[in-house]
Amino acid sequence: MADDYAKDVLVSADWVDERLDDFQDDDSDLRLVEVDVDTEAYEEEHAPGAIGFNWETQLQDQTQRDILEKDDFEDLLGSHGISEDDTVVLYGDNSNWFAAYAYWQFKYYGHDDVRLLDGGREYWLENGYPTTDEEPDFSETEYEASGPRESIRAYREDVENAIERGVPLVDVRSPEEYSGEVLAPPGLQETAQRGGHIPGAKNISWAAVTNDDGTFKEPDELEELYAEEDITGDETTVAYCRIGERSSVAWFALHELLGYDDAVNYDGSWTEWGNLVNAPIEKGEADD
Repeated sequence: MADDYAKDVLVSADWVDERLDDFQDDDSDLRLVEVDVDTEAYEEEHAPGAIGFNWETQLQDQTQRDILEKDDFEDLLGSHGISEDDTVVLYGDNSNWFAAYAYWQFKYYGHDDVRLLDGGREYWLENGYPTTDEEPDFSETEYEASGPRESIRAYREDVENAIERGVPLVDVRSPEEYSGEVLAPPGLQETAQRGGHIPGAKNISWAAVTNDDGTFKEPDELEELYAEEDITGDETTVAYCRIGERSSVAWFALHELLGYDDAVNYDGSWTEWGNLVNAPIEKGEADD
C-alpha cells in the first residue's frame, strides 16, 4: 500500500486484522464500522467487532432526503459506543461507496480520526480475513460533534456558481448515465426526471480511482488521472454522482489522498439537479 498519500486516512486489511482484539474491546478507542446500503450481508458475516450501519435508514434523514442533523448524528454514534476521540475505521460494499459517504459525513461533523479500510468489504472477504455473524454490543457514550464543516460540501447554489465561473465539475457516474442514456446503474432506482449531466462536467468514473481489487490507486496514478482533465487542485473541484455516494469516493481521492483541499462533494447530486425545474443540463458523450 502506498505510504505517500497526502493524509494518513487509509488502513490496510492487515492493519485492521492485527488490531481485531482492540476493535472488539469495549474500553478501546478503536471502532470498526461496516456501512452498506442494506445490512443483510452484514448480518450474515462481517469483520469481528464491526458495527453495522445501514446507509439508507441510519445515515440519512428519513424526511428531508439529507444527511443526518447534528444531534441525530451524535445520537447514532454515541448509542453504538463511539466517541469523538475514537479512531474510527469505515468499510463497506461496492468498493466502499457508502463507507466513503460515511467518511465524508464524519468529516463534515468534525471527527478528526476517521479512516477507510482499503478495498472494503469485498477485499476483506475475498482474502480470507476472519468474519463472524455476532454483532458487538458496546456501552453507550456521549458523542459531541463539532462542525458542520461546510468547506467540504457543495449545494445547488455552489453548482450554479461553478457553472458560471467555469469551476471544474467531476461527474463520477458511468458514461451511460453521463450521456443521459440511462438514469441509474442497472438494478438501482431511477431517482431523476431527466438524464444527462451538469454543463461543463468532466466524466471521470469513480471506478477509475481504484484497482480491480477495490483498493485505491497510487498517488501518482490518481494525480495523472485528474490532470488529464485539467484538474490539479489549483481551484475548487465539485464532485457529484446520482445520490452522493460514488462522488464521495472521488472526493476522498481528491481531498484526502491527493490533498486537494478545495475539492467538495455535491451530495444532492443528480437526484437533486436532474429534478430541478429550469436547471441547465447537457446530454451526449464526453468529448475525447
